[in-house]
Amino acid sequence: MYLVALLGLRVAHRRMLAQWTAIDFAAAVAIGAIVGRTAIAGDQSFAVGVVALVTTLAAHWIATVGRFSSWIVKLVDHRVRVLVDHGRLRYDQLRLCGLTESEVLAQLRRHGVASVSELRYVLYETKGELTIIREPGDDAADFPQRDQ
Repeated sequence: MYLVALLGLRVAHRRMLAQWTAIDFAAAVAIGAIVGRTAIAGDQSFAVGVVALVTTLAAHWIATVGRFSSWIVKLVDHRVRVLVDHGRLRYDQLRLCGLTESEVLAQLRRHGVASVSELRYVLYETKGELTIIREPGDDAADFPQRDQ
């Protein structure tokens, strides 16, 4: 069963392993459950496990390809949110993202930001990283920085 899963993941889109979204996480959990259940359950045949695995990978592929449709993107992906706008934290956006002020400020300090007044924008990207755009003329680099 492990070899079938490995083959299926090898054939699947590369992004499934490199850039996790909610769709990818759900597929990974389902794949893990299928492989585990097929490997240890005496009442489930190998063929049933293979069919379940292939079905899950096919559903993941359909969802991945479907993300090129604007209405499916709205359904499965988070929007980019502006957390800092011209030096001011947007508390309504922090609440929508489930973030606290102290969490955002800690991430900004990791990137060498002493004060939010140095920033033009901080974007909360679809996969959870921060993009920091400094005010022009700031002593630090004037190009966007991405959270790793």
